[in-house]
Amino acid sequence: MTRRTLVIRYTAFAVFAVMANLATQRLVLFGADVVDGARFAAALAAGTLVGLVVKYMLDKRWIFHDTTRGVRAQGRQFFLYSLMGVATTAIFWVTETAFWLIWGTDLAREAGAVLGLMVGYTTKYLLDRRFVFHDAGRPA
Repeated sequence: MTRRTLVIRYTAFAVFAVMANLATQRLVLFGADVVDGARFAAALAAGTLVGLVVKYMLDKRWIFHDTTRGVRAQGRQFFLYSLMGVATTAIFWVTETAFWLIWGTDLAREAGAVLGLMVGYTTKYLLDRRFVFHDAGRPA
């Protein structure tokens, strides 16, 4: 795979995962007259989980061409993938929360989420390539 193809795919998958994340957040927040801290935290957590699973499945197959089989091996791999996402998720959560606290609108919150996820996904690719999918076929 060429570097250009890699960047296009990874970007498209990141956008798709972000959309899945934000759609999940909207579902959790739907119908709330007031978004309190608990509901906001639930929306962040649910969106993050959905985005994580979507991105893992896409990255595994289409970015890293990983063929790991077996429940144990894939469970370990998903654990490492999730672990690599801890710091990058913190980037996303802090950015989204800061935008929400500063401007107090859904548009600002989502803009913060997109910015945080862009920085986080770039960092995550580098970590995943080195620590999670290091035995898989490497992109060119």
